[in-house]
Amino acid sequence: MFLIIAILLIKYKPIYKVSISGEEIGYLDTKNTLEESIKNKMNETQKVNIDSIQINANPEYECKLVDRNATTNEEKIIANLKDKITVTYKYYEIALSENTIQKVNTLEEAEELINLVKEENNTIDLTIDEKYTQNKEELAITNLEIAKQEISAKTKEAIKIQEAKKAEEERIKAMPEVNGIKLAIKPVSGTITSRYGASSKIRKSNHTGLDIATSAGTPIKVVANGTVTNAKYSGSYGNLVKINHGNGIETWYAHTNKMYVKVGQKVNAGEVIATVGSTGNSTGNHLHFEIRVNGKHVNPQKYLYK
Repeated sequence: MFLIIAILLIKYKPIYKVSISGEEIGYLDTKNTLEESIKNKMNETQKVNIDSIQINANPEYECKLVDRNATTNEEKIIANLKDKITVTYKYYEIALSENTIQKVNTLEEAEELINLVKEENNTIDLTIDEKYTQNKEELAITNLEIAKQEISAKTKEAIKIQEAKKAEEERIKAMPEVNGIKLAIKPVSGTITSRYGASSKIRKSNHTGLDIATSAGTPIKVVANGTVTNAKYSGSYGNLVKINHGNGIETWYAHTNKMYVKVGQKVNAGEVIATVGSTGNSTGNHLHFEIRVNGKHVNPQKYLYK
């Protein structure tokens, strides 16, 4: 009996036939390492870092004696299990603040790239984040040698973006504000010819806005985001555009020549809404600019043209 067994083991070897729902999918040397075998084979062929593999079916194993020269076939198993496995990939992101600079396969590669950057500038604070995904397309992992060529330029670009963002935040922070509405831009540049509250023979009451003289046809820009509530000839104001900015804030643009907006239209800060003219009760080309808070006019020079 022992002699027979010895002869069999010399000529044959035991392997496991693997089946799913009664369908043969391939052969393995051991039945306890199916997930690990698939993981190793996929890592080898895909050249990415697979963290885990979950088989969404119960494999069945049957021990068989086969010729010792016979080989197992993980490739066939992977092909047959394609729709029955969930693969989780692991990779590493190098980031500057919230800006991802580079993605690599291993922690060692990430650390090597950071050291390259610090050799140029040791004040840059790059971080390494361990990431997981089941979508291989999200990896977009660059070859390490290519990553070495790119990392410095990408870091510098990220710093520029970061600095520009900070500068924009500071610019917005410095903007004049009325009831929480930021006034992003002056409507026109020119010479102030009549200030708020001034009296004049051509007016029945004191001046309710600010007159800025400039040449005819000069573009008039809206000072903040809002909605057009008036865009028509309005008595002494001539062609008048009114913009509602919310929070009870409204701006008026009077004596315009051409109006480019309509009632109900949404406009963004800096958008051209009209051109300078001399319509209505006017003695020359200029923009009459008003700011109203809850329906009452206020001095525009508290906020603009200081």
